[in-house]
Amino acid sequence: MSRMQLALNVDDLDVAVEFYSKLFNTKPAKRKPGYANFAVAEPPMKLVLLENPGESGTINHLGIEVESSDEVHAEITRLAAEGLFTRDEINSTCCFATQDKVWVTGPSSEQWEVYAVLADSETFGTSPKLLQQNITDDTDESSTCCGGSTPDSADSRTACC
Repeated sequence: MSRMQLALNVDDLDVAVEFYSKLFNTKPAKRKPGYANFAVAEPPMKLVLLENPGESGTINHLGIEVESSDEVHAEITRLAAEGLFTRDEINSTCCFATQDKVWVTGPSSEQWEVYAVLADSETFGTSPKLLQQNITDDTDESSTCCGGSTPDSADSRTACC
């Protein structure tokens, strides 16, 4: 069996294990001091957490593509039931595609999206103004996409998909 492996530095292993157990609906397969790994069945992935305070949050965002909008909506419901704050972008254009997606923020400020591609787009796109990015009302919305960049970013596409 092949699967993607993703290793993340985290500030607090206990907080991270709690979050990822909820996000992926599974418990760690192995847990040692400063280390935990998850054998996630769906999507197939080995997730490794390494406790390295001060080193976390270096990934722009991470994503899980699902096949349908119904799956995105099911995740919105499930994550909310787990008590996780979600931000949805329904019928948004981002990364040259129209998508339905939901975002959650992990314990070290890493951004996760669960998304379904609805159609291709000829434009890079825009996403809704995001409150946690402190975007003001007079800011041009076209400077944000995928929740990972701010209007001050040199190239918002580097923060996306």
